[in-house]
Amino acid sequence: MSEDLEEIFESEMWNIYKRAKYEAKYNATRYLKMLVENGGLETAHILINAAKVSQGYNALWELGRLDLTVEALIWDNPEYHRLFTEDELNIIKKRLIDYQYDRL
Repeated sequence: MSEDLEEIFESEMWNIYKRAKYEAKYNATRYLKMLVENGGLETAHILINAAKVSQGYNALWELGRLDLTVEALIWDNPEYHRLFTEDELNIIKKRLIDYQYDRL
């Protein structure tokens, strides 16, 4: 079951890259490199546990598209919460609050 969830999450991580590129005209090259090198789940863990938000997160915020961030993907889909620790979920929530995400 967890393996299936990880595969679905992986697919969704690729999907937000594609959506950012086509819907927001934002080409997240660093994010793409991370996905290729680390896969979706590990990329999410790396981004969440970074000391500060990524340039991509800031760029999507400036474009009014926080919905295309990894944090929003996880927050908006509670089934993914079990892939992350409580500390990681708290980081996600704080970032989304700090940047005034409208789906909290």
